[in-house]
Amino acid sequence: MIKKTSQVKTDNTLNIKALEEAQNSLDSILSKFQSSLSGLTQENVKSRLEQYGKNEVAREKVPSAFVQLLLAFKNPFIFVLLILALVSFFTDYWLPLQNGEETDLTGIIIILTMVTLSGLLRFWQEFRSNKAAEALKSMIRTTATVLRRRNKNMPTEHIEVPLSDIVPGDIVFLSAGDMIPADIRLIESRDLFVSQAVLTGESIPVEKYDTLGAVSQKTTEEIDSSKIDKDNVLDVNNICFMGTNVVSGTAKAIVVATGADTHFGSLAKSIVGSRAETSFDRGVNSVSWLLIRFMLVMVPIVLLINGFTKGDWGEATLFALAVAVGLTPEMLPMIVSANLAKGAVGMAKRKVVVKRLNAIQNFGAMDILCTDKTGTLTQDKIILEHHLDINGQIDPSVLQLAWLNSYYQSGMKNLMDKAIIRFAEEKTSVKKVGVGLYKKIDELPFDFVRRRLSVVVQGNDENHLMICKGAVEEMLSISDFVYENGEYLPLDENRKQALIELAHNYNKDGFRVLAVGVKDISASQTKAQYSVQDEKSLAISGFLTFLDPPKESAYEAISALNEHGVGVKVLTGDNEIITIKVCREVGLEPGIPLLGNDIEKMSDAELKEQIEQRTIFAKLTPLQKSRIIRLLQSNGHTVGFLGDGINDAPALRDADVGISVDTATDIAKESADIILLEKSLLVLEEGVICGRETFGNIMKYLNMTASSNFGNIFSVLVASAFLPFLPMLAIHLLIQNLLYDISQLSLPWDKMDEEFLQKPRKWDAQNIGRFMIWIGPTSSIFDITTYALMWFVFGANSVAAESLFHSGWFIEGLLSQTLVVHMLRTQKIPFIQSTAAFPVIVMTMLIMAVGIYIPFSPIGSLIGLQPLPWSYFPWLVATLLSYCVVAQIMKRIYIKRFGQWF
Repeated sequence: MIKKTSQVKTDNTLNIKALEEAQNSLDSILSKFQSSLSGLTQENVKSRLEQYGKNEVAREKVPSAFVQLLLAFKNPFIFVLLILALVSFFTDYWLPLQNGEETDLTGIIIILTMVTLSGLLRFWQEFRSNKAAEALKSMIRTTATVLRRRNKNMPTEHIEVPLSDIVPGDIVFLSAGDMIPADIRLIESRDLFVSQAVLTGESIPVEKYDTLGAVSQKTTEEIDSSKIDKDNVLDVNNICFMGTNVVSGTAKAIVVATGADTHFGSLAKSIVGSRAETSFDRGVNSVSWLLIRFMLVMVPIVLLINGFTKGDWGEATLFALAVAVGLTPEMLPMIVSANLAKGAVGMAKRKVVVKRLNAIQNFGAMDILCTDKTGTLTQDKIILEHHLDINGQIDPSVLQLAWLNSYYQSGMKNLMDKAIIRFAEEKTSVKKVGVGLYKKIDELPFDFVRRRLSVVVQGNDENHLMICKGAVEEMLSISDFVYENGEYLPLDENRKQALIELAHNYNKDGFRVLAVGVKDISASQTKAQYSVQDEKSLAISGFLTFLDPPKESAYEAISALNEHGVGVKVLTGDNEIITIKVCREVGLEPGIPLLGNDIEKMSDAELKEQIEQRTIFAKLTPLQKSRIIRLLQSNGHTVGFLGDGINDAPALRDADVGISVDTATDIAKESADIILLEKSLLVLEEGVICGRETFGNIMKYLNMTASSNFGNIFSVLVASAFLPFLPMLAIHLLIQNLLYDISQLSLPWDKMDEEFLQKPRKWDAQNIGRFMIWIGPTSSIFDITTYALMWFVFGANSVAAESLFHSGWFIEGLLSQTLVVHMLRTQKIPFIQSTAAFPVIVMTMLIMAVGIYIPFSPIGSLIGLQPLPWSYFPWLVATLLSYCVVAQIMKRIYIKRFGQWF
């Protein structure tokens, strides 16, 4: 559980360096880093690389193939089997060898074969997935432009160097499209807009410039003692952060932090390391301990009963060990691996890379999906949504004016200009009229003081037309008129308030709003060049609204998830107004958002209650996202997280299943368990269903095998109390279990009932224990009738007839155990309401045939079995049919009593 106090401290640690440099003068920064505006020398660079290291952030490296192979065997079930194999080695081989007796390695070979196949299958699938994930990463060598000298006497040069070779004190140059190579302090800038979506989740670029703005007007001492959160740091306007990118404009800057010392690097470092225990891990551990507890109870009982009744403690010990192996579903690791591998292959066909096989089951168990907004629910692309007149009505003339303004500006076009041009290109008449009727005269570029841009064009006459677009408040401050129905009307206070209210209403709906104004300049007042002083007495013509739209598949995907019992919560660094708008468009009821600042003030107990009631969590830091994930898990939820930025990496790592996209940052992809290769979110629903099918087939094996094995052991206890010989030899029990387990290899290809797929599924050790105790002894009823049959009808009631008794019970035990697969695989009536997949039918029938054949084969005589009289088989058929009827009745009673099956 994350404590609030430690989280605040972590945020401060991540960001304080950047703020300190923001406050310092350029001269003091140059002095501190022993740099100059002429750049560093190669000798300086070499020594600083040795001092600070490469400009690389921490990342989790894929283990070597050998380490991956070892990790594939890291499974509690495998550990149990290896312990049993070790004990069997001493009792079946080492001790008999020392005493000159016959040795038997059958049990050890069976166990080690299961362990080896399981580990190799898991290793191969995860090894291939890791290779595929590595191939997704960009192979482009990213560089930055720096100012350097070969030595002190040589002139400075602009050179391209790899990002990893950037050092503190370097002078770097930036232009549109560049990635910020390190944490930098701006020296000069012109119209510099930076997208910080990778860190904040906000899709709108922010302007950065080389003077310290009002956001951070504090002394260094004040900063050290004040409360700092991520938003303050990333809003400082003379600092740019590593990993963000330049949307437009140019800049010159000095590097103040590289690698792990950057904000990006500190976040990356915080998420590298061991992953939190997931729902799958917790489930496997709980079931492992359940089986261990059963063994610790049953094995001593079997040992004592057989030791006292038969008098041969050595034989009783060997049989008790066979019981221990029989109680353990030794095929479980392999069945789990086969199911997960099959799920991963199925997901790969849907263009999904599964990096960690356990994530398949976690996908199915997920009951809450937390998702970032920008780039996941939305397209991360600004579009022009409306072009309106002053009354809020669609007006093509406003689009025409906006297009002329964006088309004729000479500076780097920002995302909104591109959105206007892209929208207008669809309206061919707009572009045709604009180019044909107007030519450009002059331009007044955008700046963040004026927050507007003007172009002056000339039509067919001598008059000029100034077209200006910009922020609503700034546009209203230079306007005296409104343009309505072909008339220029005075902009009085009532009209101004109406315009402000109209813009505010669109802001509340999540739109970014710009105003468009015009000014007719008569021929007598035209100029060759215009100045900012000419931007006055404009007439407001209308508004433009912009939106980062949701993905087309988001609405349908969220609806499908809700239908399958998965709730969706939005965790974003963006503001709540835009997030509410997006949520409504994708079918989420936003409710009242919970903001990062409010979360910071809450204790874990308070937040645990709030997170159950809220859908939107906005203005979050990366660690606040992670805190919410962990508290949801502590509330009993299996949580997935969908994200693509560095700010999402901690949450991706802490979630039970982390989901990212192939366009995500490298660290996000490294932190994720699953990577989506296509933009459609509908694959999430397919992943959930695939996960539930995988989990269902695992549960089938575990419940059926554990209950069946328990039933066999219960039958052994009953038989041991009155038989003058062992009811079954250890080798018989091992072969019976092996054949039964082989029949289960087809389960990964079985179908699941539709009802099972409708809600999240989790490991439930308590239900497995109940299942064993209730369903297992059902088979014992017919084992006991078989004892009576062999004892009274076929005369197998002495030590001399031991082989006949063993053969009769061997066949009945194996066939009933195998046939009941069809009874227990579904809560419906088998073969009528639900039929197993063809591979399951074939495999179970084959194993039943092999089981009948063994006593009649040469192998049978080698292991102490003998052919049975043909009169035995009508009794066998009656026994099996009776067993199926009783098993179906018990199934109905169990479901009615406990309300669930698997």
